[in-house]
Parts: sequence; structure tokens; C-alpha cells
Amino acid sequence: MPEDPVSLLDFEALAREALSREAYDYYAGGAQDEVTLRENRAAYDRVSLAYRVLVDVSRRDLTTSVLGQPVAMPILVAPTAFHRLATPEGELATARAAGAAGTVMILSTLSTSPIEAVVAAASGPIWFQLYVYRDRKATEGLVRRAEAAGCGALVLTVDAPLIGRRERDVRNRFSLPPGLAVANLLAEGYGEVLPVPADSGLAAYVSTFLDPSLTWRDVAWLRSITELPIVVKGIVRPDDALRAAEAGAAGIVVSNHGGRQLDTAPATLDVLPEIADALAAHGHRIEVLMDGGVRRGTDVLKALALGAKAVLVGRPVLWGLAAGGEEGAARVLRLLRDELDLAMALAGAPTVADVTRDLVRR
Repeated sequence: MPEDPVSLLDFEALAREALSREAYDYYAGGAQDEVTLRENRAAYDRVSLAYRVLVDVSRRDLTTSVLGQPVAMPILVAPTAFHRLATPEGELATARAAGAAGTVMILSTLSTSPIEAVVAAASGPIWFQLYVYRDRKATEGLVRRAEAAGCGALVLTVDAPLIGRRERDVRNRFSLPPGLAVANLLAEGYGEVLPVPADSGLAAYVSTFLDPSLTWRDVAWLRSITELPIVVKGIVRPDDALRAAEAGAAGIVVSNHGGRQLDTAPATLDVLPEIADALAAHGHRIEVLMDGGVRRGTDVLKALALGAKAVLVGRPVLWGLAAGGEEGAARVLRLLRDELDLAMALAGAPTVADVTRDLVRR
């Protein structure tokens, strides 16, 4: 590591120096004016913590479970694409870092390393994030491979019928450099993300190969072809959360795709409590996860208090990979875990179960 980072923002600064402009902008950017990208962060500043005092916090316990899987902390590694843009070992390094942190890595369909290699490198649980391709046989093949490799769940992304217009990528004419590909789809002929005139190569890839006709009926189809629990990722409305529960999802991720899809969509922290409350009011006990803008331990604490079982962290892990490979990603996760531990102690919440709604004020 070129410096000794003391915050996740320090890792971002290091990553910006280490990455090409094209790669940095791809990881960092959002859709259009990037309003939602900024709001995902700003939402945490609108919430304060009403800490308890004179609570015995000499021992803290950050452990919890997600879909019955014990984890060392309520922080998971979000699905993000193309890790080999950040470090040669790519997703294999990420899997090892997540395992060292005692948590789940969610592997993207758009991985630059194949499912089997990532699971083989992992010392902890791997879930598989699924995009549904127009070629349903190819999609079913991904599901079968994820099952056979030992993935613990499928995370179905539902907020990307087309790709949001990410203007940084358009300006950079983003594509994958030679030697990198969508490794999980190479055999099917869907591995290359090529440059296109006056646009993002990834946008062209998504519009060509992914299925924009996806509906709630397809959740039933997915359940019919797998025994794995299904988590629906991309929910920002209570009624859609209820539909996911009624469709048999084991969980949801409250997510706006990191501000990369529909710009001016609401910040995830803002909609999280109404979604959690709607599910509880209707008696649904599916697990609620959340991503979007998590950069501090206090952010995690606020998300838990407002109804999340755990949070997903994406960009900071990429910053860690770019700054220091596997060790950089591991340090990002350790730093965030240590910040959460401190925040829980200072808030008078020695266990995750003690992080309740009364800790937060708007």
C-alpha cells in the first residue's frame, strides 16, 4: 500500500491514482447528472444517532446471519462487475478477502473470472448475482453452474432492463481491454464487451443480450429451475417489496444500483424504513438487505436501525482492490468492521440485536 489509509475515502483516492481514467470512471460513475449517486451518500447525513449511555459495551458482538448463513458482521460484498480492471487476480482476490472477513461475497454475472474458479478460491460463502439473458438456456446454464459450484443463493437483479446512461462511460467509450471478458458467458458467445461508436460498449452489450421483457412471472420461472433461495435486488418501493415476498423471494436488496440506473431515483436509506415497515405490516419475514453509499461504520448502524438485516458494500471493495489487491480489499472490510464496532459501542448497542429504530433521528 502506498500510504496508510485511515478511511474508505482514502482508499478511493488511492484507487483513482492507480486506475486508468476509463476504469476509475466506470467504477465511480452514476447515471446522467449523478443526482442519485450523490443522494445515496447525503441520506446518511440527514439521519442522526441518538446514542444510549451507561450501557455495558465492554464486549461487543457483530455476528449475525443472512438467509441462515452465519457471518462475522452485517456487511456483505455487493455484486460488482469486472474486478480484473482493478487487479490481475480480480474476483479471486475479492473472494479471499471476503472469506478472511467472515462474510458473504456476491459474485456478479459480469465477472472477469468464472464462477467455478471464484468459489474454489473462496474460504467463505459465495452467492451468485444473476442477470437474465434473452437466451434463457444460457441463463439456466448460469443457474446450474452456480448450484454445482456451491453458491448459497441467487441474487436476481431486476432494475436493469436497459442500462442507465452513464455519461462518463459514453465519453470514455468504455469497453473491456484485450484479455478481459465476461468469463461466465464466453462459451455461449456473450463474453466480449467491445467498443462501439459514440457510446458505452457495456450499454450496447446489455441492450443486445439482456432480456428487457422480464416480469414478476420470471421470478416464478426462476424458482421452478432452482432450489437455491432467491433474493430480489433493485427494490425502492414498498409495493414491489410486497410483490417480491408474494413471489416467493427469500429476501430483497433495497437498491437503486448504486445510482447507475434511473437518475433521481430515491436514496436507498430514505426508502428503507417504509419498505421494512410494509413487509412487517403484511406479516412477511423475508430478509431485507440494503446497498448504496455505505462508507462509514455509522452508515451501517443507521441502515440496521432503519430495518436492514445487513448492508452490501460495492465500490469501496473495488477501491481496495485497486489500491492493494487482495490485502487492500481485506483492509477495506476490516476498517469498515472496526468502524461499526466503535459506532455500536458509542451508541450503547453491544450486539446487532440492540441496534433498534429508537437509535435514529431524522
